[in-house]
Amino acid sequence: MDSTNHSRFSSTNNYVATDDLMIAVNAAISLGRPLLIKGEPGTGKTQLAEEVAASLQANLIQWHIKSTTRAQQGLYEYDAVARLRDSQLGDDRVKDIANYIVPGKLWESFVSDARPVLLIDEIDKADIEFPNDLLLELDKMEFHVYETQKQIKAKHRPIIIITSNNEKELPDAFLRRCFFHYIQFPDKKVMEQIVDVHFPNLKKDLLESALSVFFDLRDAPGLKKKPSTSELLDWIKLLVTEDIPVDVLAADNPRSAIPPMHGALLKNEQDVHLFEKLVFLNRRNAR
Repeated sequence: MDSTNHSRFSSTNNYVATDDLMIAVNAAISLGRPLLIKGEPGTGKTQLAEEVAASLQANLIQWHIKSTTRAQQGLYEYDAVARLRDSQLGDDRVKDIANYIVPGKLWESFVSDARPVLLIDEIDKADIEFPNDLLLELDKMEFHVYETQKQIKAKHRPIIIITSNNEKELPDAFLRRCFFHYIQFPDKKVMEQIVDVHFPNLKKDLLESALSVFFDLRDAPGLKKKPSTSELLDWIKLLVTEDIPVDVLAADNPRSAIPPMHGALLKNEQDVHLFEKLVFLNRRNAR
């Protein structure tokens, strides 16, 4: 089983990776450890896996975790209902239980002919025991199928990227087996690079005004949900599509209390009311 690869990840045409993020990805690959990525929602954690796969020309296998997801589903599931139905219909398939074993995403990554990238997305959504239930399989790169008495071993050690939004703490035993990286929210300089990737022909004055409004929004005290990178990109797309003049974004523009198309940035009524109040207070104090 191969566990190393001399290919190295770097920024791509579609993704701006900071130096420390590139170091983290390549360190995890060198160690053969899962890379645990945390950060605010909308900071590109899921897209990172896509870009690592594209950069290394590897197949991407995605396992999106829900609150009801069980670790066993990543290995395989036995479809007893289908077997019962076929037995009632007299189908010969019932004679071989292997016909009712449904491989999961881990199984798929283990039997891949070339080393894939396996994304385990939003692991913190699952039950607290979910990560621990995968420890042995991620360590040994193999598991046993009890129904068929078959051992599934990885042909190549997958590059495993695990994302978390910090909704709940992950077990220490699991954390010890991962290489960890926290994606810091981009500062203005990095954000300019990110926006340039998506909108290379954006006018400089519109970029500066949009970023100024965006970071002012994020700095507003008491916001329930701060706007994310992905929401900024959606907002800029709307500004360009609707041909919003730059002066409309100016802080001293008397025609609007909050930014145009603000529904792309502010996602609940409490934050809209809060920002309107802050703008009103700031303008009154400035008189």
